[in-house]
Amino acid sequence: MNTQSDLIAKAQDRSALFGVVGLGYVGLPLVVELAAAGYKVLGLDVSQDVVDSVNRGRSHVQDVPSERLSELVASDRVSATTAMERLSEVDAISICVPTPLSKTKDPDVSYVIASAESVARTIRAGQVVILESTTYPGTTRELLLPKIEAAGLTVGENVFLAFSPERVDPGNPTWQTRNTPKVVGGMTEPCREVVLALYDPVFDTLVPVSSPEAAELVKLLENTFRSINIGLVNEMAIVCDKLGVDVWEVIEAAATKPFGFMKFTPGPGLGGHCIPIDPHYLAWKMRGLNYRTRFIDVASEVNSEMPAFWVRKVAEGLNEDAKALRGANVLVLGVAYKPDIDDVRESPALDIIRLLQQQGAEVSYHDPYVPEVTESGVSLRSVPLSSEELGRADCVVIVTDHSSIDYDGLRKGARRVVDTRNALKRRKP
Repeated sequence: MNTQSDLIAKAQDRSALFGVVGLGYVGLPLVVELAAAGYKVLGLDVSQDVVDSVNRGRSHVQDVPSERLSELVASDRVSATTAMERLSEVDAISICVPTPLSKTKDPDVSYVIASAESVARTIRAGQVVILESTTYPGTTRELLLPKIEAAGLTVGENVFLAFSPERVDPGNPTWQTRNTPKVVGGMTEPCREVVLALYDPVFDTLVPVSSPEAAELVKLLENTFRSINIGLVNEMAIVCDKLGVDVWEVIEAAATKPFGFMKFTPGPGLGGHCIPIDPHYLAWKMRGLNYRTRFIDVASEVNSEMPAFWVRKVAEGLNEDAKALRGANVLVLGVAYKPDIDDVRESPALDIIRLLQQQGAEVSYHDPYVPEVTESGVSLRSVPLSSEELGRADCVVIVTDHSSIDYDGLRKGARRVVDTRNALKRRKP
């Protein structure tokens, strides 16, 4: 039996041992779905606290219930370790590590490189490596392929390599890891076939593409599409503000057109790990090829200006009440980057808090999912959304429209509200 058919056979009888590197928002849900499909899974992470938590069956990721994880741990289908040398034990390696931007908005692939080096130290014939971290086109071929080949192995023959982008949407009750279509781009056709066989029991729908570069670009296109369209409606919000027109009324009316229009809504800016970051990976790659991605640059500029726009609206509102922003008590409602989750990565609320503080406002916040947050070296704790806090606030800024908020009480108790999400009108009493 050759290496390719051996791995496919292990996929079919679920005897393949998976190793998942990185046990965060992407990795831990993948671990659970792999184990639920019948595989044994070894999770690997640099954090001893994360590893200890997983081994106790306690989830640190909101989308993974501890009850589900603990069942898989108790049945010996899931375990975790910080010992990267144990990658030699597994048949398939899924790399799910962060890929942030540097302060200059260049890709920071240090976590991918560290994972690739760990893989290179232990790689053996009969293994498959799948990079899932969102990154620029060419990463799989340029960073992982040389390290694997340096071990004397031949990709596509005795070892296999692919890119399969994560599509995690934290807090989404409908589309989760299993039922979100999974794109797979293999370095060679045998690589793609091996990964498709391994992932077939795990995902409802598999979408094969011709190369890792195609798969890498799929994820970047998805989030660049969203970034540009959000930038468009954010600019429309500014246009409508200057014209004295309600932007949400315009959008809702436009959305009645049954063709040729897709509804996007404005807000306080972009948040999360994907939309604010992924387009910059593509822009960075193109700069190296002497091409400027103009749509991406313009959308990024507009979206990054939205926190300042909404802080100006706070100042204007306070001015109508004969109050200055300096010294005013401003209550920020919601600091997670989107509703009903605890994730504050790249959240525009942090920019709004920082800008308000810079202009002398006394800032507090309420978020039922985020008990504490640090901005510019200052730690804040969530305050209760009580009548006392509403009475103390000169202005309430709705940044994240969590569904559990008492919007009727907010409407009655707040002196002034700046609503970046149209939450009050969408939740009429």
